[in-house]
Amino acid sequence: MSDQPRVVKVLVALLVSMTTGAIVLMALSGRPPLAGPFSLASYIGLDPIAEAVRSQAAQQPQRWQAIEVYFSGTPAGNIEQLASFYGLSKAEDLNCHFVVCNGAGGGNGQVFATESWQRQWSIVSSRAWSGPSQAIRICVIADGKGPPPTEYQIKRTYALIENLCQKFSIHPKSIRYPENW
Repeated sequence: MSDQPRVVKVLVALLVSMTTGAIVLMALSGRPPLAGPFSLASYIGLDPIAEAVRSQAAQQPQRWQAIEVYFSGTPAGNIEQLASFYGLSKAEDLNCHFVVCNGAGGGNGQVFATESWQRQWSIVSSRAWSGPSQAIRICVIADGKGPPPTEYQIKRTYALIENLCQKFSIHPKSIRYPENW
């Protein structure tokens, strides 16, 4: 019987702490967590990869058989800025299917689908690229020499590749990365 006051104190402390926790959670409901240097809050604002992979044209399962990831050669940018950098008259002429931004020009890890992907067009061979017509090209905004891609760019690129591989049955051996990936 001498432990009864101790048990009561522990139960009261537990009740107070649970009530306080519930009040704090209710006060924070509906608000995203604060962004930190490596927080999940940055991911909350990014569109799901599945939305980026959707296209306006019908997607055929055997259409795509390889994936190539390459660096843009620029320290910053998005679809429009890349088109301008490459001397293209409009963003629709960009010679890739996806662009993964680094936070300078687009959100860090943000994935943009280009017009080529929306229409399910093959990439045009050029002096800079002469890969197979069944390859999906992913442009990661980075110059390839200086700072590496951001952590979010790498995670989102892998998530995009995983989604594309599942959707189009692309074998992992058919994925090419830049040398210093």
